[in-house]
Amino acid sequence: MAACYLLTGGAGFIGRQLCTELLAAGSHVRVLDSLVAQVHGDNEPLLPPDVELLKGDIRDVDLLDSTLSGVDGVFHLAAEVGVGQSMYEIARYVGGNDLGTAILLERLAAHPVCRLVVASSMSVYGEGLYCDNAGHLHGRVRRSPNVAAPHWDPVASDGGSLTPMPTDESKQVDLASIYALTKYVQERSCQIFGATYGVEVVSLRLFNVFGPGQALSNPYTGVLANFGARLLHGQQPLVFEDGQQKRDFVHVRDVARAFRLAMENSFAAGQTINIASGHSYTIDHVARLLAQAMDVPHLQPRILNKARAGDIRHCFADIGKARDLLGFHPCHLLEDSLDELVDWISASDAHDRGEDARQQLETRGLVI
Repeated sequence: MAACYLLTGGAGFIGRQLCTELLAAGSHVRVLDSLVAQVHGDNEPLLPPDVELLKGDIRDVDLLDSTLSGVDGVFHLAAEVGVGQSMYEIARYVGGNDLGTAILLERLAAHPVCRLVVASSMSVYGEGLYCDNAGHLHGRVRRSPNVAAPHWDPVASDGGSLTPMPTDESKQVDLASIYALTKYVQERSCQIFGATYGVEVVSLRLFNVFGPGQALSNPYTGVLANFGARLLHGQQPLVFEDGQQKRDFVHVRDVARAFRLAMENSFAAGQTINIASGHSYTIDHVARLLAQAMDVPHLQPRILNKARAGDIRHCFADIGKARDLLGFHPCHLLEDSLDELVDWISASDAHDRGEDARQQLETRGLVI
């Protein structure tokens, strides 16, 4: 008999791709999603026809009980997403992410499953790893709240320079935003629950996910989607700091495959695993690549020379653990995957809300 999997938040960007991945593997797929307007607008989600969709909030206990009936495993993707917005809609993020997870876990105690795979985030690391001139790794580098141009990069305690390095799962967490805090609470709550109730739990720390299907009108979604919405309307991409901050971008199809592998692979049980491309890109370079792919290279990024509260400077992944435990190898690198993203952007009716989001943050004193 085919396995039945529940995807909380499964009508979202990653969830829709994971539905396709699981159906192709012969699984039955059930989705529970509240269809938040900020993400979905007024449109029905574009789910594969064989998906069983239940509309509702994960905090609805009665609905959750019926949804969990007959389920073999759960992919927990339901979450409010976005560092900037989390810094002023605190109750919304804590309620949706942490209370929602707590209620899910309570109901899983009554409706046990074999495995729970939870979507965590690279944001829990804060700053990534750095190496000083003597070759020593620094795992807890905090930036000053008064950081300003041209002193964006962290420095060693003696004032010496630091070189950003790939961040692996051994790096101590350093929570710099409410969003990061809620994702870490989700991650640890699930792991503690799993150890107590005998449920195998896998936490996937996702880096910057991109690809067709991302919500372009949500200004708190991925940076490539934000840039795409700006460029579509003839506007320069807005880039905080000096644009030289480094990130790791991983394609949504690679992420979906990683989730399936995390559910299937026995070696993954109890583990926390980075899911990324293993490559680093500066934000300025990414904005220029996308402008070129959209045939508007004259729309160069607008460098704001301001920092957002909760942002970090550099963080990109070491994916050795994902390779070793899951057999995960990214197949869709950023530089080879922009054409399909451009097709998605060009066919959309996205609204550019990037300037509004920036002004919201500035009004609240969250832009330095």
